[in-house]
Amino acid sequence: MSRPVRLLLADDHPVVRAGLRALLSTEPDLTVVAEAATAQEAVAVCAREPVDVVLMDLQFGSGMTGVEATAAIVARPDAPRVLVLTTYDTEADILAAVEAGATGYLLKDAPPEELTAAVRAAAAGRSALAPAVAHRLIDRVRAPGVALTPRESEVLRLVADGLSNQQISRRLHLSQATVKTHLVHIYGKLGVDSRTAAVAAARQRGLIRR
Repeated sequence: MSRPVRLLLADDHPVVRAGLRALLSTEPDLTVVAEAATAQEAVAVCAREPVDVVLMDLQFGSGMTGVEATAAIVARPDAPRVLVLTTYDTEADILAAVEAGATGYLLKDAPPEELTAAVRAAAAGRSALAPAVAHRLIDRVRAPGVALTPRESEVLRLVADGLSNQQISRRLHLSQATVKTHLVHIYGKLGVDSRTAAVAAARQRGLIRR
């Protein structure tokens, strides 16, 4: 690319955005053209300004999530690449971001050279994954029988939040029988026999957030 790669920083923490801007400004082939403090703002910026790569956080407090923003951004014609930059390395988060269309997935403790290399790779249309993220995806491919489906992960996250089967059924618009079926499958995959044990096992394996 003859001109600098145009970047959008999407993160709800001003300090994080300032740190990223300071780091990326030292690279002559990268330029930060915009910032967004919410996921909705990130989608709006991409709709009105030419951006090549979005550095996208996953959580923005209330409202739209980074995954939802990613899906909205990449659905547009000539969409920029989205590089997730987050503190979360659970299988559920990784899969959700990849399925939404993210080109890469990095953790916020990545070394500066890894981050800048990932931005350049994303701009060129190549995937960029943090080593820990790549390992999780490889483990899932090697052992698909123990991997949770997106819906199972969603149910288990709500269990971890303390919701009852009835509350989960309302939240996800499922019957209570369907919720119970998902839990049976979860228990079988994790080798456990209770809600508490399922949450503990999933957190230990990095399937849901701690």
